[in-house]
Amino acid sequence: MLEANPDVRYIFFLHWSWLVPETVWKNYECVCFHMTDVPYGRGGSPLQNLIVRGHEETMLTALRMVEEMDAGPVYAKSRLLLEGTAHEIYLRAGELSFELIDWMIKHEPQPEPQKGEAVVFRRRTPEQSLLPAFGTVTDLYDHIRMLDAPTYPKAYLEHGDFILEFSDAGASEEELIATVKIRKKSDQGTA
Repeated sequence: MLEANPDVRYIFFLHWSWLVPETVWKNYECVCFHMTDVPYGRGGSPLQNLIVRGHEETMLTALRMVEEMDAGPVYAKSRLLLEGTAHEIYLRAGELSFELIDWMIKHEPQPEPQKGEAVVFRRRTPEQSLLPAFGTVTDLYDHIRMLDAPTYPKAYLEHGDFILEFSDAGASEEELIATVKIRKKSDQGTA
């Protein structure tokens, strides 16, 4: 059993995708940052799920880790715009997280229970990165930009023996311009 160290006030988790062992979150005040206004949007792929649902902004929430994913009490929330690529949004969220960490260290707030009905997001699968066949140019732009970050499966299309991966999108109402990487299906990566 992990014994708590009285010299440790908080353990902060910025961007993670694994479960923190119970011996850690039970013995330390573990604070995670989630890109939704919880209890709305608990769960996986919050950025992508927000963009798919048409959100243009959200709250970055600092909350205490508990057994149930993203269900802990809330220390603070701060407004976060969802414009730009996923990578740009993650960088802004990272900067905002450090501001919240600094504030928490100075003020040591007591977390408050979440209020309202929980809406849980499901983690997206790589197959969901396939470009939709229908919609608007804006829909395609959002689909490409929400996946445009390192370690995420890029938006893609299959064409014969090839995979076309899209990034660096820009759009108006009538057209979209993007960078396309083309590779054989047998290569490593998406699909």
